[in-house]
Amino acid sequence: MEFNQALYRRRRRSNLVGLSLSMGSMVLGLAVLLWILVVLFTNGLAALDWNMFTQSTPAPGTEGGGLANAIVGSLMMVGFSVLVSTPIGVLAGVYLAEYGDQSKTAELTRFVTDIMLSAPSIVLGLFVYAIAVATVGGFSGWAGSLALSLIAVPVVVRTTENMLRLVPGSLREAAFALGAPRWKVATLVTLRAARSGVMTGLLLAVARISGETAPLLFTALNNQFFSTDMSKPMANLPVVIFQFAMSPYDNWIRLAWGGALLITLAVLLLNIVARLYLREKNPV
Repeated sequence: MEFNQALYRRRRRSNLVGLSLSMGSMVLGLAVLLWILVVLFTNGLAALDWNMFTQSTPAPGTEGGGLANAIVGSLMMVGFSVLVSTPIGVLAGVYLAEYGDQSKTAELTRFVTDIMLSAPSIVLGLFVYAIAVATVGGFSGWAGSLALSLIAVPVVVRTTENMLRLVPGSLREAAFALGAPRWKVATLVTLRAARSGVMTGLLLAVARISGETAPLLFTALNNQFFSTDMSKPMANLPVVIFQFAMSPYDNWIRLAWGGALLITLAVLLLNIVARLYLREKNPV
């Protein structure tokens, strides 16, 4: 009995130590995150005004200006990336979940997808630079969209596959019993059942590529002027923030804080929407 009591007390102490370390790590992480958000909101809110959304980036040493060209450029490149990555990622995820159980092609696809998920974004940017910038001879918004698409596709693929695997097998069996062909079962039954999870993966992919800087430095570069020509260098918020934050001009630094706040709010909103959407609509 004494041995059992001693073992019980030792386990209680170990449990207390584990919980204390876990809570301490959580509090430390939340404190650092809160500190970052306080500094960002304090400096970013002071930079927000109407000119930021209506005027282009200013020339060196000048006052005023805004981020209209960078905002539009980011929206265009992210938008085209979503148009490219969504069908490719969803269809690849459907193939892996519904047809790739014993396929060598599926195994290779999963391997390549995992590599792309873990690869630094700057590596993907250099890859696109080598095939779409150096060969063509100029930076462009299309090259930036291609680089962002390579980052978003593996996220959509893995999320789609995981969500489809959560769909109960009895749902597929019922559809097969009614005589539905396999492609209809995959697209009209399982994919429809997992649509909320697939949408969540897409939103998370958009949130990830919205703040990528390194790939755009090698592909889209930047443009001081307002332009919607995707075949030319195009302004974008991440690169503008990167350049303005290191400048000696107070006006540029102020705009960099404002741009950082805009990206943070957009990413935060997308993550909140994704989590609420997934919570309200269970994919299975």
